[in-house]
Amino acid sequence: MYMDLFLKDLVQIMKFSHELIMPNQGLPFKVFLFEGGEGNYFRDKHWHRSVELFAVYEGALKFYLNEEEYLLRTGEFMLVNSNEIHSVDSPEPNQTIVLQIPLKTFEDYYTGEQFIRFTHDPLPQDGRVMELIGDIYGAYAERACGYEMKVKGLYYMLLYLLVTEYRETDVTPDMVKWHKNLNRLSLITGYIKENYASEMSLEALAEIFGYSPTYLSRMFQKYAGINYKSYLQNVRVERAFQEIANTEHTISEAAMNNGFPNSKALAKAFQKKYGMLPSEYRSKQRPGDESGIHPKKDIRGQRG
Repeated sequence: MYMDLFLKDLVQIMKFSHELIMPNQGLPFKVFLFEGGEGNYFRDKHWHRSVELFAVYEGALKFYLNEEEYLLRTGEFMLVNSNEIHSVDSPEPNQTIVLQIPLKTFEDYYTGEQFIRFTHDPLPQDGRVMELIGDIYGAYAERACGYEMKVKGLYYMLLYLLVTEYRETDVTPDMVKWHKNLNRLSLITGYIKENYASEMSLEALAEIFGYSPTYLSRMFQKYAGINYKSYLQNVRVERAFQEIANTEHTISEAAMNNGFPNSKALAKAFQKKYGMLPSEYRSKQRPGDESGIHPKKDIRGQRG
């Protein structure tokens, strides 16, 4: 009964704060509404160093984690470990809170070199985790007097639950090795995300990081499940999508600003990824259109 009332009240706060972007100044974490809340959205395979929690308070999400599919229903959450490859499919509207925790937060509890792993299995404390995430978001969104102290107190209670109830202590050397290799690859993908608009061959990138092109190519394929060329193309088309969605720039300008040689090359990549041409997408953004801003494509079986 309490959880039903809690969810109802929280969803109302979330709906009224839909445009609230939370960089969380002064807080040691990030909390925000999931960008796929309007539905008709997917996020390709990716990974990051932060530990991430997706908590669904209304609707449902499909999660793809290490090649396994999970359906998250109302009142359920998914914990994504550091450097765990995942993608998200959001076909219908939902109210989901995302909380990102820097990996270094857990450095006193590492079970390996810069390594900590949390279980994905359901536990009796799951309901309490949902309450804490919801309370953190609600307190931050309302910003009442003293909210900073309240938010931090709730956050540290959440951390306590994670390290005492969800942390896995029985980890294998292979898990630690995989994590370390994805850490190395993260340095490279971070560089790509900063320089994607410039000419960037595999050979040039390999030289920057001191690898042979063959070794770097194998690293992408083995640990990211995608080849280098496809990864770079994905970054470029996603950035171009954001430019087309959020600016008045022409399709040609978006192409040139994001590493494509011309608008034809962007159109081809855009249609492959989103199932429509950039011009078609632009037309769906006209006033009165209710289709949302994230074209949808089935990601099952898709690499990257």
